[in-house]
Amino acid sequence: MGILDFLCYAFIVVVFFQILYYLFFLGRFAFLKHQETDSQNIPVSVIICAKNEAENLKTFLPSILEQDYHNFEIVLINDASQDDSLNIMKAFASKHSNIKLVDVKNIEAFWGNKKYALTLGIKAATHNHLLFTDADCKPVSKHWITEMVSHFSTNKTIVLGYGAYAKIKNSFLNKLIRFETFITAIQYFSFAKLGMPYMGVGRNLAYTKTDFFKVRGFMNHMKIRSGDDDLFINEAANSRNTEICFSKNSFTTSNPETNYKSWIRQKRRHISTAKHYKQNHKVLLASIYVFNFLFWILAIILLAFQFNLQVVLSLFLLRIIAQYFALGFSSKKLDEKDLIFFFPILEFFLIILQLTIFINNLVSKPNHWK
Repeated sequence: MGILDFLCYAFIVVVFFQILYYLFFLGRFAFLKHQETDSQNIPVSVIICAKNEAENLKTFLPSILEQDYHNFEIVLINDASQDDSLNIMKAFASKHSNIKLVDVKNIEAFWGNKKYALTLGIKAATHNHLLFTDADCKPVSKHWITEMVSHFSTNKTIVLGYGAYAKIKNSFLNKLIRFETFITAIQYFSFAKLGMPYMGVGRNLAYTKTDFFKVRGFMNHMKIRSGDDDLFINEAANSRNTEICFSKNSFTTSNPETNYKSWIRQKRRHISTAKHYKQNHKVLLASIYVFNFLFWILAIILLAFQFNLQVVLSLFLLRIIAQYFALGFSSKKLDEKDLIFFFPILEFFLIILQLTIFINNLVSKPNHWK
């Protein structure tokens, strides 16, 4: 058997597993019907940790204060900011009685550690149910709190939401950023529905104080500067206590990076955190990436040599169709329909970029919380 024969057989296996991935794994979210939930009368503490975010606080905090929810407080954590963040927080607090301030000073043991600041904010929160977002995030509607909180129940004490990025016209980088965010979201939504929740994003995430203290907060990964959201969920979430929220009124949106250097720096931090996930999650995520990588490499080689062209093209198109089914339905749920036409191109560039970031992370350690 020649080398091209071997590669063709390998391509068949890869395509088979890719179709299973798109239609079975991602299909758990793609084909999931949205079910209306009853509004809850649960008091909520909205937690926002800010470090040098004066301008963003002035811009986005009003959208939190305007939420149409009967009983919520906002816990503003000033994480040793060097700018005017604390004064901005005090100005808002003087006008709104439901704002609580937590001013965090750097100490030697936890210098510049966001998890330390968040821990103080969580302890200061009045209510057991906590809803997290970032200082540069804006809820897309006045019903954000209502929608996220409606998924809490006696058993469901962790709620994973969607944190989108704003659309910028005629920007390939913006599409790439949003595609990566979109893929990550439908993946953690799908795995949560399969009973294997492995991450969430701090831009839109909810859980209880009880869950936080049950796993000793961030103590098991306090020395890892990043991962206050995904590492916590990786440790605390399970098939019984986790629910997802993807109604369009529950989304938050924030401004994306506008240059490749800044975004790649951000992604380096995120990817470096994933190595601390549970072993079974790391194996699954690594397998997904390897099969994506092999699909494109094998397809390019076989098509370049025009080997068994009819079979290879048929398999290539079959996999692309499966991708469009899963991602197409998901894009409608998450309001990312403008990405549909670019799916294969964006996926190819993202795979190359992720490989580059992985190699860079092996060579040098990325920076963390600013």
